[in-house]
Amino acid sequence: MKMRELEARTGVNRETIRVYFREGLLPEPNRPARNVADYGEDHARAITAVRKLQRDSGMTVPQIKAMLNGERPDRGLGASAFSHLEELVSSRVGVEQGLVALATLAEHTPTAPVDAKALDRIGIIDLIDTPDGPMLSITDAGLLNIWGRMRRVGFDEQHGFPPEILDYYVEAAEYVAGKEAQLFLDRVEGQIGEEEAAAMLEFALPTMLDFFGIIRQKTFLRNIGGRTKTGSDIEAVKPGSRSRSNKRTD
Repeated sequence: MKMRELEARTGVNRETIRVYFREGLLPEPNRPARNVADYGEDHARAITAVRKLQRDSGMTVPQIKAMLNGERPDRGLGASAFSHLEELVSSRVGVEQGLVALATLAEHTPTAPVDAKALDRIGIIDLIDTPDGPMLSITDAGLLNIWGRMRRVGFDEQHGFPPEILDYYVEAAEYVAGKEAQLFLDRVEGQIGEEEAAAMLEFALPTMLDFFGIIRQKTFLRNIGGRTKTGSDIEAVKPGSRSRSNKRTD
């Protein structure tokens, strides 16, 4: 497609698109002749990913560029930001080149190598061995950075919080995500087209993360408050075992 078609496809004007090219956020176009450029779906996907990072996560172009270069974000990012970054990496240079060196993360967080090995063992992240040393995907680097921030406020071995304590998140995530996927497929398979289903998921995945987070926070605070009042241990409810019959009525 030509530039005018790319503008129409993405809703982004050519001046902004040229900024993205200058900053290295987009793959170079095919140039069949001098002063002629052909753009493809990879360019449209990358532009859309950048716009979503700017709109949904409030990231600037320099911040996006820094994250793609493996630098630590200067602020916390929502879960949807990492999926947009992965999409941008995939469309820009390919996933294999979109890895972050563990050594780069260790420059900012000295415990990153030890934490990465622990989180890899319990299945939260995947360490990738390369000739240049261990690497992580941008999403996994984000998870490691989040745990690094948790450490800095006191969630460390000294207070009884080694990284292995996070292993229960794997089981919980497998259950919740599996249930979500099954519910979605049961209701839409054969009923709507792929584009409509993709649009629904694009909105629902980050939105329901917020929804689940609020429910989790309410439950956490209720349990903490209950233990403070009674002094009894908190009994975790197994996935799928909670019914309306044992729902609080107070």
